[in-house]
Amino acid sequence: MQVRRDEHRQLLKAGDSLLKGAKYQWLRSPTNMNWHQRWAFSPLRQSSLKTARAWAMKDFAAQLWHYQHRTWSLKGWKRLVNWMVRSRLAPMKKVAATLKNYLWDIINAMVLKADNSHVESINSRIKAVKMRTRGFRNKQRFCDGIYFHLGGLQLYPVGIRQ
Repeated sequence: MQVRRDEHRQLLKAGDSLLKGAKYQWLRSPTNMNWHQRWAFSPLRQSSLKTARAWAMKDFAAQLWHYQHRTWSLKGWKRLVNWMVRSRLAPMKKVAATLKNYLWDIINAMVLKADNSHVESINSRIKAVKMRTRGFRNKQRFCDGIYFHLGGLQLYPVGIRQ
């Protein structure tokens, strides 16, 4: 997080090493922490650091992904965007602007449970074809290779199956 890096630099210049060695505590999800890690992280999370505010926004956004009703989801995301805009943290304001631009797309993806896993799977298979062949001479041969390997062609005679 940019906020943590900037604040860490400022604190080190002032002679305070509060954030030293805490990078991965901020990056770890609270659901993946054991009780000892939560206990060690609690003072940092409850501090008045800018990083703690940014982390709270990130944690709030993570909880919003579980909303399934369009109205409540929209209210939650708008609340988050407003909080980010008022936060006086430049990186969070930038994220808020991006969220605002794509808000309806996010809401629709959540409510309709849409994902792009199928497309990512095809992309992964295309990359595997590209690596397996060690490259192509031109784009047309690359397209032909994709169609050949991923097109689902039945190349065997009718009575023979593999």
